[in-house]
Amino acid sequence: MNYLKLIFLFLFVNGIITCQSQNDSPPNIVVIFIDDMGYGDIAPFGSTMNSTPNLVQLAKEGMKLTSFYVASPVCTPSRASLMTGCYPQRVGLNQGSGHIVLFPGDKHGVNPDEITIAELLKKKNYATGCFGKWHLGDQPSFLPTNHGFDTFYGIPYSNDMWAGYEKWPFPDLPVMEDDKVKYLVKTMDDQANLAKRFTEEAIKFIKNNKDRPFFCYIPHAFVHWPRQATSDFMANASTPEEGQVEEIDWSVGQIMRTLKDLKLDKNTLVLFTSDNGPAAGLSAGPLRGKKGSAYEGGHKVPTIAWWPGRISAGSVCDELASTIDLLPTFAGLAEIELPKDRIIDGKDIWSLLSGQPDKKTPHDRFFYQQGGELAAVRAGDWKLFLNGELYNLRDDQSESNDVASNNPLIVQNLKKMLLNFADEITKNKRKVGVVENPRTLVPRPGVEGEEGYAPTLSLPRNGN
Repeated sequence: MNYLKLIFLFLFVNGIITCQSQNDSPPNIVVIFIDDMGYGDIAPFGSTMNSTPNLVQLAKEGMKLTSFYVASPVCTPSRASLMTGCYPQRVGLNQGSGHIVLFPGDKHGVNPDEITIAELLKKKNYATGCFGKWHLGDQPSFLPTNHGFDTFYGIPYSNDMWAGYEKWPFPDLPVMEDDKVKYLVKTMDDQANLAKRFTEEAIKFIKNNKDRPFFCYIPHAFVHWPRQATSDFMANASTPEEGQVEEIDWSVGQIMRTLKDLKLDKNTLVLFTSDNGPAAGLSAGPLRGKKGSAYEGGHKVPTIAWWPGRISAGSVCDELASTIDLLPTFAGLAEIELPKDRIIDGKDIWSLLSGQPDKKTPHDRFFYQQGGELAAVRAGDWKLFLNGELYNLRDDQSESNDVASNNPLIVQNLKKMLLNFADEITKNKRKVGVVENPRTLVPRPGVEGEEGYAPTLSLPRNGN
C-alpha cells in the first residue's frame, strides 16, 4: 500500500513540475492571417452566408476583438506593419516602388535592418515558420528566411500576380520552399490547392517543433482573387467566396486539432485575423468601406484570440488594438526586451487579451491610411478624416453621419494629431529595403533569356 502511495505521489508531483515547466516556458504563438476577409465574413462576427463552425468554436473558447485594426487597408503595408510593429510609413513600405503594393521583381522590400517578430523571437530559441503569402519583397534579401524564419513554404506576393491575370505581364506564380522555387501555379486547380498545402506544411512544422517554443505564421492566400476552393468545398458552395471562407474555417480546425492532439493547447496563443477589409464579393458587415479604404470597413478586421487558461472563454474586447501591437505583445510574453535603437509604434496589449479588469487601450490615437498616405485618425470614439469628415464611432459605426460642423473643438484637436503625426513620422522614417538590378523569380511564359525575368513594373501593361 505504501509502495502504491509513493507511486501516486511521484506521479502527482511530476505532473505539477511538468505543468509548472510548461507554464514557465515561453508560449507557442500561431498567427493565422487571412487575405481580404471582411469584418462580416465569418459567423462569430455576424455572417449568415458562410458556415464557419471551427471559428465559432474558437470564439467560444477564446476572445473576440471587436475593435481590432490593421495599419493599412492593402496587402504589403499591412503585412509590413504586422511584422515590424510599426506604421507602414515608418518602415518605408506604405506602398511599393511604383504601385500601391509590391510587384514581382520589385526593387523595394522589407529592409534587412528591420527587426521582425520572427527575428525577435529567435532570441528565445523559437522555431519560426511562415506558410502562405509573404508579400514583403521577392528578392533574396527580402525573403522570409532572411528575416528570422527558419523555413518558408508559400508564395512571395499575391496570388493574382500570375500569368492568368491578363492585364499585367506577370510571370507564373511560384510556390517557394525556403528560398527556392518548388513549383508553379498555372491553373485554377493549382490556386484552389494553396490553402490545403499551406495548412499541411504548417501542421508538419508544428509537429516537428512540438518540444520547443515555436512561432507559426500562416498568412493564407485565400480569400484573395482569383477564387476557387478545393472540390469538397466548392461542391456545396453557392459562390467561390463561400467555398474559400469555409475552407479557411476547415484549415483553422486542422491547426486547432493538431495543437490539442499534441497537448500544446495550454501553452499556445492563437490569433486569427485578416490583412485588410473585404475585396469584391466579400462583406464588411455593418461597416462602411472595403479593402483600400480609410473607412472602418477597410481597417477593422474580424479577430479572435485563443489561449486556454490565459484568455477567458467566450470573452469580448471592444478596446482599440492593432496588428502593430503583436510584436511588442509577443516580446512581452516571451520576456524579450524590445530594441531601443528604433521607434516601435505598437503597444503590449496582453492586459486586454488576458481580460484584466478595467484595462483600456494603450493607444490614445490610431492612424488610418488610404492610397499609401495618411488619411484619418481615431482618438477615443472620434474619427477625423483629412478631408474634414468627423464621426463618432460609438454612436455611428457605419460612418453615415458627419458631425464635424457640430464639434469644431474636436475637429481642431484631431487635426492637430494628424499634422503632428505626419511631421513626426517624416522626421523618424526608416529606409525601405532596396536592391540593384532586381529580377523576377521565374520568367514570363514564352519569353526567352534575361528579358523573361524583367520586373513587372518595368514593362507596359498588357493592351497598352
